[in-house]
Amino acid sequence: MDPARILVRGVNWLGDAVMTTPALLRLRERFPAAHVSLLTPEKLSDLWRRHPAVDEVLTFAAGESVFSVSRRLRQGGFTHALVLPNSPRSALEVFLAGIPYRIGYARPWRNWLLTRRVAPRPGRVIMRKRTAAEIQRLLAGPPPKVTPEPPLPPEAHQIYEYLHLVAALGADSQPLAPLVQAPAPADTVLAALLPVGGRRAAVFIGLNPGAEYGPAKRWPVESFAAAANELYRRLDCEFLIFGGPGDVALAEQLRGLLPGPLARGHVTSLAGKTRLGELMSALPACRVLITNDTGPMHLAAALGVPVVVPFGSTSPELTGPGRPGDPAHRLIKSDVPCAPCFLRECPVDFRCLRGLSAERVVAAVLEVVAS
Repeated sequence: MDPARILVRGVNWLGDAVMTTPALLRLRERFPAAHVSLLTPEKLSDLWRRHPAVDEVLTFAAGESVFSVSRRLRQGGFTHALVLPNSPRSALEVFLAGIPYRIGYARPWRNWLLTRRVAPRPGRVIMRKRTAAEIQRLLAGPPPKVTPEPPLPPEAHQIYEYLHLVAALGADSQPLAPLVQAPAPADTVLAALLPVGGRRAAVFIGLNPGAEYGPAKRWPVESFAAAANELYRRLDCEFLIFGGPGDVALAEQLRGLLPGPLARGHVTSLAGKTRLGELMSALPACRVLITNDTGPMHLAAALGVPVVVPFGSTSPELTGPGRPGDPAHRLIKSDVPCAPCFLRECPVDFRCLRGLSAERVVAAVLEVVAS
């Protein structure tokens, strides 16, 4: 019998949540008549309010207990629960809610909470963090003569992890492009956020210099400034700086590195000024977004905005934007031997991202604009 009421326990981070959308679209395709509810942290609720794969959004507050969440879920009459995170807590929530069928990845400390434990998929690649000692060895002296590792296949990407889970319910596991829907037109939102006088240039270029995971993901702010200055010289453009409350100082640092006429007349910082829904509506105003590997990167790509991304400590093959291999985006990789390390902070000299020049990013942006 097909599921009548499905609860999907969503993931907790913006970028990961965007990468789950192909799986939810496949779930909706497989069970068009089912009522699908998505349980998500309150901070991500705007992502799902208008999503075509979701009938109902349920939220929980930061710090809310597992018992409080499960009590509320009991009232939903759910027949099936699909648990996307790998945490024990997420499985415990649906177990205590008494949902009869509970599907998720097999993991220690939670297998007994699930009625169907899905084995790791073939081709899964684990993002193993390098140790500081390993990085030092890789950087010491000439590189060892070894056979290069073959490139990772598209199936290594994180979106396949979620597609493999919905395939356990009979859904198609072939990828779709991540998809989200903005709650309002970009012009409407920008009219409230931009200074009096509105836009003055033909093209908006977005700048996203932050990264919540840690500084190892952040292309130097000086490089953002150098790229913006060169693009301003070559294009009729102005810039929107994006970021959360923790990025306000970084955004102001970026503005301070720009020449006075550019900073005063053609740069608007929206850092700390947009809730998630407003960010979703403002991003499509940009012809292209220069961004680190972070949540707004995934969000922009899912909204149809091309992104240019310097990658250092992380891997575009595993967590790149959009559908794997999407030619709309420009992913600029470091070739230093210690990258990707998957660390929050660089234990050496940050050469992976310092070595990616502003010129390379500018060239990539000009390609996108020309196309």
